[in-house]
Amino acid sequence: MKRIRVMKTFFSISLAIATAVPGWAETKIRVGHFPNVTHVQGLVGHALSRQGKGWFEERIGPGTKIEWFVYNAGPSATEAIFANSIDLTYVGPSPAINAYAKSRGEEIRIVSGAANGGAALVVAGDSSLKNAADFRGKKIATPQLGNTQDVSCRAWLAAGGLKITQLGGEAQVLPTQNADQLALFQQKNVEGVWTVEPWVSRLETEAGGKVLVEETDSPTTVLVSSAKLLQGNRAMVKKFVEAHRALTDWIAKNPVEAQKLVAAELADETKAKMSDELITHAWKRIALTNEIRREALDKFVANAKAAGFLRDVPDLARLIENP
Repeated sequence: MKRIRVMKTFFSISLAIATAVPGWAETKIRVGHFPNVTHVQGLVGHALSRQGKGWFEERIGPGTKIEWFVYNAGPSATEAIFANSIDLTYVGPSPAINAYAKSRGEEIRIVSGAANGGAALVVAGDSSLKNAADFRGKKIATPQLGNTQDVSCRAWLAAGGLKITQLGGEAQVLPTQNADQLALFQQKNVEGVWTVEPWVSRLETEAGGKVLVEETDSPTTVLVSSAKLLQGNRAMVKKFVEAHRALTDWIAKNPVEAQKLVAAELADETKAKMSDELITHAWKRIALTNEIRREALDKFVANAKAAGFLRDVPDLARLIENP
């Protein structure tokens, strides 16, 4: 009995210490990303967490648990931040800017760059379509209404002289989940698809598509944080961003190993195996970066205005924040 009482006392003391000392308590961070190669840091980080080799967990500190959430496109991810369902997410610049404008600059902060390039408009290999004006009366699929590729597509069509509305216009833009775009394209139900890797490469290799427009140097993915999280736990966000930037450098130096992790994670998330050749093909279009260029964000604001998604945008000075 005496030994049992001693053990109970020891357990109570240990529990009290664990509760009182921040380092002992579990730190849960909820992070979003998409099943796209352009979200390579999210895919690799998620894969390593799945394998019990957590990249972020090890670098943020003992007791850290990363909960990963997968979204099809940006608007869903930013809405999750508004709903306090996630804390940080990899997302395209357009949804980040739209969320910033929607909250009058009070929510959403871009805390790091992630990837440039990897987005393109794909048409049939034998297509005679050459410019935006040629799409009059045609259909183009994009990942989601208001996502980065959707906004780029609408702005491109408008710049080509076509009248585009959210529900129609002289060319029809059809928000369609990436996984469903391939079948639409193969069945010739759309004349083009504006999307990201690895879906661009799948359209090329599996459906005989060809790239008509490619966004080679444009930011495709950034890392954003909830403004509330930054205000409440800036030190933790700083550790996450530092781990993200270290992961970006590791991926750049270890592309073969990173590609294997990406392929494995995509298979888990999409329930469809993607070949090593497909991932390698997609990889060539992506430029990893930790930088955020203000002029690039200004261009996205112009595109969003041209596409009818934004009218009044708060000063972007608070959108970019280095924790």
